[in-house]
Amino acid sequence: MIAHLNGREKALASFGWTGRKAEWIALVCLHSGAFTRAQAMRFLDAHPEQVRRDVRALVAQGVAHEEAGPGGQDIGRVCRIFARRIYRALGAEHIRHRREASPEVRMRRLLSLDYAIDHADLSWLPTEPEKVAAFEGLGIERRLLPSRLYRSAGGGTRRYFPVKLPVALDTGRAVFVYSEPGHQTSTALRSWGRAHRALWHALRERDTSVELVAVVRTAGEAERARKVMRGWAEAGPPREPDPRLREEIERIRRAILEGAVPVLDEYGGLQAAMKRSAALTKRLRRQPGPGSVRGARTWRSDRLAGTCYR
Repeated sequence: MIAHLNGREKALASFGWTGRKAEWIALVCLHSGAFTRAQAMRFLDAHPEQVRRDVRALVAQGVAHEEAGPGGQDIGRVCRIFARRIYRALGAEHIRHRREASPEVRMRRLLSLDYAIDHADLSWLPTEPEKVAAFEGLGIERRLLPSRLYRSAGGGTRRYFPVKLPVALDTGRAVFVYSEPGHQTSTALRSWGRAHRALWHALRERDTSVELVAVVRTAGEAERARKVMRGWAEAGPPREPDPRLREEIERIRRAILEGAVPVLDEYGGLQAAMKRSAALTKRLRRQPGPGSVRGARTWRSDRLAGTCYR
């Protein structure tokens, strides 16, 4: 049994799915909304012909269809489960996984599922309400959770964990997964880290170990992710930002406010002093604060290797 499904797969009996097959459908819907035949073969330990028949049955029931995978090659076609009634039965009617998505988002979802397949024993929090409730249960305020405000004519809606990547939480341990869809830079990974930084600190303050996993498909992606996450992981005693930076920034600020010409002249005048202050502030923000991450590693997907979302 897959514990984190909390028995939700039993609600799929009315669709004719029970046992391992029901667990598979529930796992797909809650973690990605789509799957490849290779992933189904791995989870179900089934022959390719059996998986082919299962996919055709889903399509014939009018609950799924197959579409070109991200990149349109190597991983084959992707089966997307879109029927609202299935998600409603799982208690996740409004999850966005059932909807069409860009190739980038589709690849992220497939990579997230791939990791969940091989780590189904972790205490995953598949939906936004489950994630929010779990961290609030630890006494962590919502303002510390990663979020995004979506504006509309009727107002705005704040969504938490907007990138929809896997998070697992157990006693004393939290696992955060970043799925790399094939970007050529680490910008998206760094942005994800910034969005979670306050939460990671809050968890460590509550003696909860924070572990990061970057799911990748190539050696280059793995090396790039390792370089970034190495700076987030705790490499010894917690370090405070260099106090000398703050002191110099404050000295320049006072000189500007008080019109202290001799001090400003040391930097080459007012404009030069302001540029120096801005540069120091930027360095200060980049410096690590008290360590908040216990460990960080990469996990390479073989089933999705060799293709990109473009």
